[in-house]
Amino acid sequence: MKNRAQILSFLIFGVAFSLYPFFLQAAEIAPFYTQNQSPLVQIYGLPSIGDSSLAPSGKADFRLIIDHASHFVDDSTPRESILLDGESTRISVDARYGIKKSWEVGVVIPYVIHSGGFLDGFIEGYHHIFGFPQGGRDRAPRNRLLYRYVKDGHERLKVDSSGSGPGDISLNGGWQVTGGKGRPSSLALRSSLKLPTGKSSDLHGSGSWDLSLWLVGSHDWQFNHGRITLLGAAGMMGMTEGDVLENQQRKGVGFGSLGIGWSPARWIALKAQANGHTPFYRDSELRELNMSSLQLTIGGTLAFSEKISLDLGVTEDVIVKTSPDVVFHLALRGNF
Repeated sequence: MKNRAQILSFLIFGVAFSLYPFFLQAAEIAPFYTQNQSPLVQIYGLPSIGDSSLAPSGKADFRLIIDHASHFVDDSTPRESILLDGESTRISVDARYGIKKSWEVGVVIPYVIHSGGFLDGFIEGYHHIFGFPQGGRDRAPRNRLLYRYVKDGHERLKVDSSGSGPGDISLNGGWQVTGGKGRPSSLALRSSLKLPTGKSSDLHGSGSWDLSLWLVGSHDWQFNHGRITLLGAAGMMGMTEGDVLENQQRKGVGFGSLGIGWSPARWIALKAQANGHTPFYRDSELRELNMSSLQLTIGGTLAFSEKISLDLGVTEDVIVKTSPDVVFHLALRGNF
């Protein structure tokens, strides 16, 4: 209950500030710092793609990121069955520092919460009003936490108790290939090493070491009615054997992102971003495990000043059952 109140207070704080745009200025069009929040995916080191411009030498970039996700899938084949019913909150501190010209180091420290949540009634009502299918959510117990996977009669995964704890920490690096802050075009090479610091039995971590390498780029166009930015990224991640469905875990995945942003005024930027990746698991006929995923985040950025801004977004599963029904994303950013 305490964690829920803190999250709601933070969301209210962000919405309240959005009602006073005359305080706001200089919204930067940057990618949403989010990724697939499925309980079976967020345990790995799938990175947020990051900016195409690195932190300047001697300067720091901080983000406090909250992703609150609602999960419900109930699927089966003759050999397998999976049920993911619950809510999760991932709270991350993402810190990056420019160590010298064209180089950056950083760290991501997450805290993961799994619970029965409180959104079931709201989502069922939303689906009913707009005629969307419930997918069995309306027949399931309200606000239940149960993640369960069975294959060939053997229970391979079960989490049914609410809990929270530190997730897997990631160490990041970046190199500015071309461009940078203030340039119309930028390209950066980024890397990430995820450490197995979270408790895998509670799905706070995977138990694996994950290494990612990717390129992220952007290009700006200035018009009379604002600025438009195109964002993109592509990369690969390799993983050692983890503790979650270890016999079915793949050792490598590809990932990418494509987004666009429009800033009609200095204090606001509107953004849409698609994130995708190849499957994390094999030897399964269930799309929840053995299908590529695509998520779409829509929202924007509010700039409180040249140094402080707030991202607000909502993520939907474009390829259904491969990511949460809905994720509410919030990221408070500061440059120092």
